[in-house]
Amino acid sequence: MASDKGPSAGDATLRRRIKPWEFEVFFDPRELRKETCLLYEIQWGTSHKIWRNSGKNTANHVEINFIEKFTSERQYCPSIRCSITWFLSWSPCWECSKAIRGFLSQHPSVTLVIYVARLFWHMDPQNRQGLRDLINSGVTIQIMRVPEYDHCWRNFVNYLPGKEDHWPRYPVLWMKLYALELHCIILSLPPCLRISRRQNQLTLFTLTLQNCHYQMIPPHILLATGLIQVPVTWK
Repeated sequence: MASDKGPSAGDATLRRRIKPWEFEVFFDPRELRKETCLLYEIQWGTSHKIWRNSGKNTANHVEINFIEKFTSERQYCPSIRCSITWFLSWSPCWECSKAIRGFLSQHPSVTLVIYVARLFWHMDPQNRQGLRDLINSGVTIQIMRVPEYDHCWRNFVNYLPGKEDHWPRYPVLWMKLYALELHCIILSLPPCLRISRRQNQLTLFTLTLQNCHYQMIPPHILLATGLIQVPVTWK
């Protein structure tokens, strides 16, 4: 049930929340906005308290800004576990992936989970390898789905009164297509998803599957898009 109030005026995160229109333009999977927005949560040790904040690109990519802010503002204690969750509007580029791995190697008690709304220049071999290297180093990377969008809206957005449950409802199909492409990246398969932008600003998603995709990607992942029929061999 939707609340008749927005975030409480006493909410400690209120001044760090982004505006509804910012969430919509940054995290819509159909938009190809150049800038990146990061919403993040940090939890230390066994504490139930979660620190939330946000960031955007400056002269540096937002991932680099987070690393610099994290390392400069708090003294690192290796004996205390730290769990970090990122919600990124774009996945990290290969250079940021390398920087993230360096950060984690210097902070072994830190665990990182990354949810992304879109895959950044996903056909670039270096970007694909960068994401694989992150995953192989222990970082969890997933495409944002409905539960993640709902979580971000409730916890990071200064929504209007009565709009707690009314975050922008994006087509689930786009999320499934990005998830399919992420599987291709993880499995070192060729890209299957092509994204283009027409002059009328419409974003087009084109899915092209090869035999290796059918052979390597679990059938339930392919079927989840609703666009593919997996061949069945009768014995």
